Amino acid sequence: MYRALTRDIEVVVEPFYLEEQSDPDDDRYVWGYRIVISNHSTVSVRLITRYWHITDQNGQVDEVTGPGVVGEQPHLNPGDTYEYSSGCPLDTPSGMMFGHYHMESDDGEQFDVEIPAFSLDSPGLLRTLN
Repeated sequence: MYRALTRDIEVVVEPFYLEEQSDPDDDRYVWGYRIVISNHSTVSVRLITRYWHITDQNGQVDEVTGPGVVGEQPHLNPGDTYEYSSGCPLDTPSGMMFGHYHMESDDGEQFDVEIPAFSLDSPGLLRTLN
C-alpha cells in the first residue's frame, strides 16, 4: 500500500494486476487500484477534480484530468472515509502513477491533496536494479 497525507487528508492506494483483463501477447496490461480517502481534519471537504500522471516503462506519459472520481464528487465530513476502485491499462508490463485531487472546503478554500506515486508491475516481471 502507498500513503500520502496532505492537510490531514489521507490517501491510501492499493494497486493490483488484472490478469483476466490483460493480454501480454497483444501488449495489453491492466491494473486495478483501490483508493481510500480519509478526512482526519476538522473541516468538511469536497473532491472537485482529479489529476493523474501515468508513465509506462518506456517513459511514455499520459495525463488525465476530470471532474471527481468514478462519476462522483464525494463530500467528506471530519472523520469520514470514501473508497473507490478504478483501473489503468498500459501497453507495457510496468509503469507508475501519481497525481492529486483538487479539494474545496466548506468555507470555499481550495487546495490540492497528493495521491502518492505507486508502481504498476506485472507478476513475474524480472527487475534489474542499478
